[in-house]
Amino acid sequence: MNPIARLLLLAAATAAVGLPAMGAPHETDADVAALVKRDMAELVAGINAHDAVRATAHEAQDVISMEAGRPTSVGLENDRQGIGMAFKYNPDWKVRLIDETVDVARSHDMAVYRATYWQDSSGKDGTPLTQKINLIAGFRHPAGKDWEIGWYIVSAMEPSHKK
Repeated sequence: MNPIARLLLLAAATAAVGLPAMGAPHETDADVAALVKRDMAELVAGINAHDAVRATAHEAQDVISMEAGRPTSVGLENDRQGIGMAFKYNPDWKVRLIDETVDVARSHDMAVYRATYWQDSSGKDGTPLTQKINLIAGFRHPAGKDWEIGWYIVSAMEPSHKK
């Protein structure tokens, strides 16, 4: 039997017994959304612990970070260094989730995380500050690897103000 006929026979047999076709996703949208939300919760925990390695643990090696008020950062090490500098600049920096949504691609190899956060910090005089922040992050699921953040955009919705 030629290779094409074998492949067609395998596809027909797979469909007949109700097994997923080759290349079909094995996760539901809810599974993907839960994994992405878990990874983002770990990122937030890393920021709040001022642990740059933990805050970037789910980023791809070639991650692209775009944040208002600073040049784009490319690469995991550059992003890790930038987050570490932010911890030094404002030791009171913390984030608190307001809401989050995950949109999952039909192929289950990509997802987009959208969220709003409160970003707490302090002014130079020690005054507690807060501001509302939008975050959007693109997740990808390379074959044989865990989900990873390929890019993210952070944008303030308002200026910092007294808490």
